[in-house]
Amino acid sequence: MSDPLKHECGIALVRLLKPLEFYRGKYGTSLYGLQKLHLLMQKQHNRGQDGAGMACVKFDLPPGQKYINRIRSNSATPIKTIFDKVYKELEFVRSQRPDRLDDVMWLKNHVAFTGELFLGHLRYGTYGGNEVKNLHPLKRANNWKTRNLLLAGNFNMTNNDELLDHLIELGQYPQETSDTITVLEKIGHFLDEENERLYRQLKKHGVSKKEATAEIIQNIDLLPILRESAKRWDGGYVIGGLLGHGDAFVMRDPAGIRPAFYYADDEIVVAASERPVIQTALNIPIEKIREVEPGHALIIRKNGTLRDEVFMEPLPKKACSFERIYFSRGTDRDIYLERKMLGKMLGDSVLKAIDYDLKNTVFSYIPNTASVAFQGLVEQLNEFSAEQIKQKVLAEQGTLSRERLNVIFSNRPRIETIAVKDAKLRTFITTDNQRNDLVAHVYDVTYGIVRNNIDTLVVLDDSIVRGTTLKQSIIRILDRLHPKKILIVSSAPQIRYPDCYGIDMARLSDFVAFRAAIALLKEHHMENVINEVYVRAKAQENLPKEQVINPVTAIYKPFTPQQISDKIAQLVTSPEVKAEVGVIYQSIENLHDAIPHHKGDWYFTGDYPTPGGNKVVNRAFINYVEGRKERAY
Repeated sequence: MSDPLKHECGIALVRLLKPLEFYRGKYGTSLYGLQKLHLLMQKQHNRGQDGAGMACVKFDLPPGQKYINRIRSNSATPIKTIFDKVYKELEFVRSQRPDRLDDVMWLKNHVAFTGELFLGHLRYGTYGGNEVKNLHPLKRANNWKTRNLLLAGNFNMTNNDELLDHLIELGQYPQETSDTITVLEKIGHFLDEENERLYRQLKKHGVSKKEATAEIIQNIDLLPILRESAKRWDGGYVIGGLLGHGDAFVMRDPAGIRPAFYYADDEIVVAASERPVIQTALNIPIEKIREVEPGHALIIRKNGTLRDEVFMEPLPKKACSFERIYFSRGTDRDIYLERKMLGKMLGDSVLKAIDYDLKNTVFSYIPNTASVAFQGLVEQLNEFSAEQIKQKVLAEQGTLSRERLNVIFSNRPRIETIAVKDAKLRTFITTDNQRNDLVAHVYDVTYGIVRNNIDTLVVLDDSIVRGTTLKQSIIRILDRLHPKKILIVSSAPQIRYPDCYGIDMARLSDFVAFRAAIALLKEHHMENVINEVYVRAKAQENLPKEQVINPVTAIYKPFTPQQISDKIAQLVTSPEVKAEVGVIYQSIENLHDAIPHHKGDWYFTGDYPTPGGNKVVNRAFINYVEGRKERAY
């Protein structure tokens, strides 16, 4: 994505189902769980580079022994930092008493992160501070094992004010107001209530306080706790949790907005935000990995039993399509094929835009994440080329010479590597002109491939969000190659509406498609549309979220997608650019055809999967009109 976005956190959960001695015997290491967690986190590093953390719960240690370990880091290389620290302690053991590494119980009693249950998190900060205290897993500590709670998630709630008010109604006095804290405290509240209910019940039967813990561990049920906790949540979420006594869970929002997958056998249970990382970590086929369904919770009891239960009535599934276009790793089989199809479906539009002239067109892509979609585009171009060659050969059969065949077969797409991203340039320069000059050199270009003022240069991007990088860097760089025309192609449709479910896209004015629509309204003297949408948004400002509709769709209705694309091309073209610039976006119809099972397309259509989304887009538009540069949720 040429415009960098902060997005999608990642989680990883590992539960070992056998005694630790089993893994020592079968796999030659007492650190099997820790190593699998490390691999799961490393393979999801794309999901979070602002911080990382992990926690471990050790089973059945005697009182006085530390049975919960947690470490977090916001360093430049957070995964490396936390695991280096853990492994350093183990290396010290190796250097002093190497035989101790074979002593499972000694390790469990004396070395951190040598337990049975692990939870890891990778953070992309969408809002708020990025201090270590903000990093997951978060911990709610208690001297009762069954009341200790560790939480890590990939989520944003749209109605945090409402959730905060409910906590206060429950008698709590929260010290922080983030949705992470409200979620932690909400689950913690109902966890406490369930503990109290069970204890009172046991007390009636004469069970002592000391004996009660073991009984509560046997009888506590996470499902009603999660069900009560999530009743008022509005957002996209996958949340993993550990309890101090050894129960664990992974829960997914009812619309399935955020992704989660798991694998289980008689040795291990693993859950993660992406499917291929589980395949890689455990070397298992894709068919053995299951998806956590919307509104479901995967509950792993301390005794090793696994339940997949509905905690919230599922909504129509609106799994995030941006996951498939960009965020998730393309090593997932289905995502790979979907991205290729997105590129292939752009073929007809691209061919029409270049007037079917392959001879005088060079095709490339920026950035690397667009490479798979580019393969699909090239496949479509090659199919067109092959058909053209067949028609000419058939039309001229009997009169063809070798020279003529050479000419006919030369009409193929010209595929080139045009731009390569260089290392990040860091500077203390503060003036806009000097900074823009540096930004314009982020990419190195291949000179001598594009013929001056003859060739059209087609460059595929996976999405165009803000248009800032296009204007300040990419188009200016490509123009140095002196093409006749630059055609920027997006494998995603126009991004028109803010996200509120975990991605840092909260302000309407950030979107070049929105700025283009506003510019067109003003050019056509239709400012009344802006005013009418503002009035409708203000009128809904204090309504319950369930009664709010999205009025911002009216901003785009007077214009076709192509009109908006043409205006975007103007907005991203600096005055000094000499080439003609055009922009092509994917259509919504093609998006749905290419990605049929992930119809969470609110970025493009404004069709939000939860009521809170409509409330957010209203607030975002009010903020835009009133000049407020603040978060809409």
